[in-house]
Amino acid sequence: MPVTTTYVQMLTHPCRPVSPPLAGITVRHVPQPTVEFYRQIYDAVGGQWNWSSRKMLPDSELARIIGDPLVEIHVLSVADRQAGFAELDRRQPGEIELKQFGLVAEFIGQGLGKYFLQWVIDKAFSYEPKRFWLHTCTDDHPAALPNYLKAWFEVYDVRTT
Repeated sequence: MPVTTTYVQMLTHPCRPVSPPLAGITVRHVPQPTVEFYRQIYDAVGGQWNWSSRKMLPDSELARIIGDPLVEIHVLSVADRQAGFAELDRRQPGEIELKQFGLVAEFIGQGLGKYFLQWVIDKAFSYEPKRFWLHTCTDDHPAALPNYLKAWFEVYDVRTT
């Protein structure tokens, strides 16, 4: 079955205040995550959407990527339960890629995606990049692309394979 990948970007920071939809929400940076921790949160978020890019990497390669100080893992928690995560890749000068972003299934539909995405956008633009970008595909949650567009990302490429 063909998969359509949509590439979106932001060139300026949209000032869009989004209030936390629930009490007890925290976002924490996980410096130097272990491969085991990363694989657990990656599977918890992406398992139902057939995320596979990080699954195909050997542990040593994944450890090299997530151990790089320019790759940041941020975990969204609700009442001390992991609700989602985001991976910011700052290794390319002048730009930041949102490499992974999503929620654990039981937290979808509570307004957390909108809140967390804005938190991530604000974090990314705190580094003053020229471009903040990501790609999503038709294998992702059906609300992924609409949420990115509502957050003011703009489509710059679409490919079907």
